[in-house]
Amino acid sequence: MGEVIGKRVLHKGWLAARSTEVEFTGIQLTTTNPPSSVPTSPWMEAVVPGTVLATLVNKQLVPDPFYGLENEAIFDIADCGREYYTFWFFTTFECKLSNNQYVDLNFRAVNYSAEVYLNGYKEVLPKGMFRRHSIDVTDILHPDGQNLLAVLVYPPDHPGSIPPQGGQGGDHEIGKDVAAQYVEGWDWIAPIRDRNTGIWDEVSLSVTGPVKIVDPHLVSSFFDNYKRVYLHTTVELVNKSNSVAECSLNIQVGTELDGNICLVEHLQTQHVSIPAGAQVQYTFPRLFFYKPNLWWPNGMGKQSLYNVEITVDVNGFGESDSWNHHFGFRKIESHIDSATGGRLFKVNGQPIFIRGGNWILSDGLLRLSKKRYKTDIKFHADMNFNMMRCWGGGLAERPEFYHYCDIYGLLVWQEFWITGDVDGRGDPVSNPDGPLDHDLFLFCARDTVKLLRNHPSLALWVGGNEQVPPTDINSALKTDLQLHPYFESSIHHGSSEEELTPVLMDPSQYLDGTRIYVKGSMWDGFANGKGDFTDGPYEIQNPEDFFKDDYYQYGFNPEVGSVGMPVAATIRATMPPEGWQIPLFKKLPNGYVKEVPNPIWDYHKYIPYSKPGLVHDQILLYGTPTDLDDFCLKAQLVNYIQYRALLEGWTSRMWSKYTGVLIWKTQNPWTGLRGQFYDHLHDQTAGFYGCRSAAEPIHVQLNLATYFIEIVNTTSEELSDVAIEASVWNLEGECPYYKVFEKLNAPSKRTVSISEMNYPKSKNPEPVYFLLLKLYKMSDDGILSRNFYWLSLTGGDYKLLEPYREKKIPLTITSLTFIKGSSYEIRMHIQNTSKAPDSRSLLSSNNFIQESRNQDFDMLSLEAHAPERKKGNSLFEKMWQNFSREGSGVKVTEINGTETGVAFFLHLSVHASKKDHKDGEDTRILPVHYSGNYFSLVPGEVMTITINFEVPPGITPHVTLTGWNYSGNTVL
Repeated sequence: MGEVIGKRVLHKGWLAARSTEVEFTGIQLTTTNPPSSVPTSPWMEAVVPGTVLATLVNKQLVPDPFYGLENEAIFDIADCGREYYTFWFFTTFECKLSNNQYVDLNFRAVNYSAEVYLNGYKEVLPKGMFRRHSIDVTDILHPDGQNLLAVLVYPPDHPGSIPPQGGQGGDHEIGKDVAAQYVEGWDWIAPIRDRNTGIWDEVSLSVTGPVKIVDPHLVSSFFDNYKRVYLHTTVELVNKSNSVAECSLNIQVGTELDGNICLVEHLQTQHVSIPAGAQVQYTFPRLFFYKPNLWWPNGMGKQSLYNVEITVDVNGFGESDSWNHHFGFRKIESHIDSATGGRLFKVNGQPIFIRGGNWILSDGLLRLSKKRYKTDIKFHADMNFNMMRCWGGGLAERPEFYHYCDIYGLLVWQEFWITGDVDGRGDPVSNPDGPLDHDLFLFCARDTVKLLRNHPSLALWVGGNEQVPPTDINSALKTDLQLHPYFESSIHHGSSEEELTPVLMDPSQYLDGTRIYVKGSMWDGFANGKGDFTDGPYEIQNPEDFFKDDYYQYGFNPEVGSVGMPVAATIRATMPPEGWQIPLFKKLPNGYVKEVPNPIWDYHKYIPYSKPGLVHDQILLYGTPTDLDDFCLKAQLVNYIQYRALLEGWTSRMWSKYTGVLIWKTQNPWTGLRGQFYDHLHDQTAGFYGCRSAAEPIHVQLNLATYFIEIVNTTSEELSDVAIEASVWNLEGECPYYKVFEKLNAPSKRTVSISEMNYPKSKNPEPVYFLLLKLYKMSDDGILSRNFYWLSLTGGDYKLLEPYREKKIPLTITSLTFIKGSSYEIRMHIQNTSKAPDSRSLLSSNNFIQESRNQDFDMLSLEAHAPERKKGNSLFEKMWQNFSREGSGVKVTEINGTETGVAFFLHLSVHASKKDHKDGEDTRILPVHYSGNYFSLVPGEVMTITINFEVPPGITPHVTLTGWNYSGNTVL
């Protein structure tokens, strides 16, 4: 019996040791002197995929570089030399082939070069962090099937050193290599001491028959207004045998139905003859589809995916190899918009207003996993984002990253490995000519294109960050990534095919040909389009400024950033007690306040909530913080306002001034304290939910500069017969202003100004008040959008909210829990049971039209009926009647209170119940997906929150509710 045809991943059983501590050669390690399976010094269990530093941290041989100042206690490669981080990796595997079987040993990426030894044979893996390696080891395997593998991994050739002033990319030496540039440190991360040396991506064996399939390319072309669609496919076929291979080449396209059943839509077989030892390229006859289900970005429609499977059968052998990939039928177009000067993207002919973020990478030690990628990408979809930009100083992201972008509908802007800081400017001034080996850069770039090109989420290639590649590299990329004629103009999708050039190369024969290539992140419709530094800014802003005419002058801002303070529990989990000290607030002669953070916050790149001379301290607007918990809570208030205003300011000028915006940045691959919507532990900041609100496909908002109410409709359907309910609430729980704007229409892909809010101009306005806006369908009161503001008449002074914390507002929380293995789904109805002194016909319940999207929990949807307000029926009662029939585990929790008012800034969190709980221990269960968080409820209002998470074995979860006037109530 031989091996099963296909791929087998080699991720378990790896050992590692520092090369200077191993006395044997690679030949000896893989023949006569292998390390013991029970590791003894210098050998240790290794993290593969991963890095040397990830292994050392895992074995607690160095401090955790993500904790406090511990990174400073780890030797930097500049001080200890490359040999210190040159490591052996060793494993064993079983593989015994049958007649006419072949096997390749594959490394999807190694940083930076390596020597591979298998059973005493040596193979050198050439340099380059972003390239695949495949070694035919058929003739090297042991006859008994027991095989010894040792890999000696060398760090980058130019790891560089860290100047005293730090800075972007250290001394920039890493730019001489084709490698990630962030590893010498940036203004959001400390230096990575081993420069990410290691086997950092998948290792596998691929077993085939005589013929192997290599790098298929799938392309869809569209005609007759997307009714007529073709799938084009080109594959490379390698005949590993010494005789002619007569092959049946099959392609099957299907859709997955419920229960893992696949509906086959196309099946085609072709005969191919491949000479002995030859590598040939074969293009299938195109497959015709009539009106297939299209793939749409998040917020525009479903992410329909087909499964494409290609197999090759060889006469006299049988199935020799197979390959499969999810594929989405979609067309992405892009041009510079004449009205705004910004780059405009279309998907399937529909303009898409870009609201997204800059992505660095998941983890600074490259501890990458499907589970973490899934959480990361779903978080971005949960924020209603539709694009992620993979920044040039980071990675060519992995197929798993792209897989979840395909699933959740995130378009991806993928940059190559050029950044202005490391490739042409900075302190010290860096080398403008890119890496030393231009051919290596281009090899890695072309290989990356082949690795990623079949993903529908991949939207465009960009040469570099705030810089263009050297002329020869840029020219080669521009040529290699030129568009096929089918994709050059938006008119083609509606044209008859015969109107195009009669003889064309099949689009699948291009390296890509379906996506634009832009030479740099500030060129050709991004920033001012000319490469001048017109992205940013990267600090706290006055929220109303985002709405002003002079805030940003260009159509598409690829980077605009701000604050990102996490919750107090994250600070305690990632820093010793001396790092729990909040900043000193130093008053300056000009009346502004400068924040002075403690040294640990400073090391973790804390960005202040003030900009003396331009922006008053936004945390002090709520009163002087007393401790870490108070500081972090007030920071969350600012986070929410800051990022909601940023996106609402951009969408207020959708298409009239802007075509898109990407926030710098969405996450941290380290425990940094700036520019993030969730921290490295996967707990969200309130900014996450500010974005989630502002980036809704249909949204009601208040223009903070004009105080006009606006409707944003980014969908392809016109909104008609809708209404807006605006209610103002004071700190006494009264509703001094209430108005309904009825019979409204909002055209597709437009922002419409409805009416000015009259309340601030009315008699005796409150200095601090709450505003609740609800956009709803008049036919059934179904909520399309809900938006809650806290506002001030006196320049943003919210100190009156401080005594409001003493108000005890009663809540009733009704919970229903579903458990499936380790997965939990909890549905909570949270009601503010205080009564308003004056009775008004409010939309007191949030009967949202759509359930939260992208639910992973497999269960029946719990339908909520629409209220009949005019008859006085209780929506909550109707919801509960339906809710209580669907399952068991119902729990009702009452939070007592005697006063009437807004339950302000409620925050749910999930914790582990432990009998041996230690004081100060971080009990949070992370990650958790919430349909909403950091929310407020006016008197009588009810909201449904869905919570999804997984728990480790033996852990019982409980849910805690905190808020501005609530302090840690366990509600489930």
